[in-house]
Amino acid sequence: MLYLVAFRAVMLTGTVSAAAELMGRSQPAVSRLLDKLEDELGVTLFERRRGRVNPTPVAHLLLDEVERAFASLDSLKGFARRIAEGESSRIATAVMPALGISFIPQLLAAFRREWPHTKVLLNVRLSVKIEEWAAAQQIDFGMAEAPLRRSGFSTTMFSDAPYIAAIPRHHPLADRARIGPADLQGTPFIAWASFTAAGQLVAQAFRSSGVKYDADFETTVSATAYEMVKQDIGIALIDPYTAVTQLDKRVRLVPFAPVIPFNVAVLRPESRPANRAVDALLDLMATERDRILAALPR
Repeated sequence: MLYLVAFRAVMLTGTVSAAAELMGRSQPAVSRLLDKLEDELGVTLFERRRGRVNPTPVAHLLLDEVERAFASLDSLKGFARRIAEGESSRIATAVMPALGISFIPQLLAAFRREWPHTKVLLNVRLSVKIEEWAAAQQIDFGMAEAPLRRSGFSTTMFSDAPYIAAIPRHHPLADRARIGPADLQGTPFIAWASFTAAGQLVAQAFRSSGVKYDADFETTVSATAYEMVKQDIGIALIDPYTAVTQLDKRVRLVPFAPVIPFNVAVLRPESRPANRAVDALLDLMATERDRILAALPR
């Protein structure tokens, strides 16, 4: 285990000396640990040149596995701590940016009043990572965009409200009651990255409408796209939660057709114990969801 601690420390700090300081050991001791790890694995993890170590591609691959192992260990420690302190003393959750940047932070004050002794660990991650953590039983619940590809957790739909167009207030399309793919031809468009669920859904909507999908900018986060709209860079399709929680007078929200659903699921790992605090937080989120969706233009 100490070999992996040394390896991880070097990868995270970038140098053997910094890793040694982090571990409270001498630099030669850390170097010996790295040598022993390479001998045990039978691979070269670092190229050594003039006193410096440069990670090989194998080292980067190994780091991914080591991080997963450390995450699992942290989860085990957290589980034991929750048992010792009472199961409702801590909630570990992983939430996609659309809900983790504004939506959940804005309701945590109300949650705190009802559960003053419960700590909330709010990890904001992309959906693929949330699925991974839920499958590994590392969180109490996750919020990710469907469709989902892994197992090991129960799934319930939280929302399927549609994406909505965010348009600079003085743009010619800002006063429209509804817009579609054809309206976006010839105007700067801020799109979702092609590997995201939203990017694939939007591209499909354009193809179905016979409109070329040609974006000027791409991003993976609604809040980033929204900020670009505020700066009058272009038009974006954003999730309804970001649209309402970050509402700005520089932006008009206009329904988009065809409807592109923002499918959000709640992921509950199967081996995590029942937790009344988690249930209370999810109930509060459902109430806030209903309020936000009622405020959207139709």
